Amino acid sequence: MTEHDNKNRDVEEILEELMQDKDTTQDDSIELTEDKTTSEQETEESCGEDEKQESKLFKKKEKTDKKHEKLKEKVSELEDRVVRQMAEFENFRKRSEKEKSAMFDMGAKSVVEKILPVVDNFERGLLAIPEEEKGSAFSEGMQMIYKQLMSNLEEIGVKPIEAVGSEFNPDFHNAVMQVENEEFESGIVAQELQKGYLYRESVVRHSMVAVVQ
Repeated sequence: MTEHDNKNRDVEEILEELMQDKDTTQDDSIELTEDKTTSEQETEESCGEDEKQESKLFKKKEKTDKKHEKLKEKVSELEDRVVRQMAEFENFRKRSEKEKSAMFDMGAKSVVEKILPVVDNFERGLLAIPEEEKGSAFSEGMQMIYKQLMSNLEEIGVKPIEAVGSEFNPDFHNAVMQVENEEFESGIVAQELQKGYLYRESVVRHSMVAVVQ
């Protein structure tokens, strides 16, 4: 074999090796490209999954927020209802107490009205005791019973209306006659014909009086 043939063979071997290297490089490039494409797809898929997950979380949070808002509204409505019911109950309690007090006062006034004629007769009986018997045991006993009766009436809120010497007041006095009296001015009560009484500042019976003309 000549030297020229040897050179040609070497050139062919070199070319063949270069071609093999080129093919290997192309294969590696293809593999890298494929790997890159796969990685990009995986990244895109991963991003897509993350977006889906975020979307699910956002929707879940939005749903939870709506539930919380509804619960807040319900709680607010219940609180308002409770406050209104408590206010109504308080008004009912006050109204009941007021009605109960008014009914008690009405009943008490009715009882006092029935007792007053007894008091009138008691006072007439005491006035009818002769002077010589006023120091007797009977007279003293009657006086003590009368004082006890008036003391008990006063304790429950019953007291006589001021009449003689006071200015005539139609809210408390019932004028049945006019008289002349030099001791008092015109319009002043000069005489009390029947004693009037108050029960807790409310008139049970007007005083029957004679007024100076």
